[in-house]
Amino acid sequence: MNQKELTALTNDELLQEVKKSKSSSIFDAAMIGFLIGVVIFSAVKKGWGLLSFLPVIYIPIAARNNNRRKALNALLKERGLK
Repeated sequence: MNQKELTALTNDELLQEVKKSKSSSIFDAAMIGFLIGVVIFSAVKKGWGLLSFLPVIYIPIAARNNNRRKALNALLKERGLK
């Protein structure tokens, strides 16, 4: 959903999206931690290789999710919701 679609949501739908984004932020943190572990393991066992650059693939996805969470939080403040 982009910013225009977020503003079209009702207050209840917006609160549901915020709940979904909280679980998404936990998943993003766990995934980044896992990928960093894979990089360290790969670098120690086999040196620098393809798996060493695996987190670079996930960074744009996590950044997009973070931008969406920021937009949701800004919209919550704008509407005065908690």
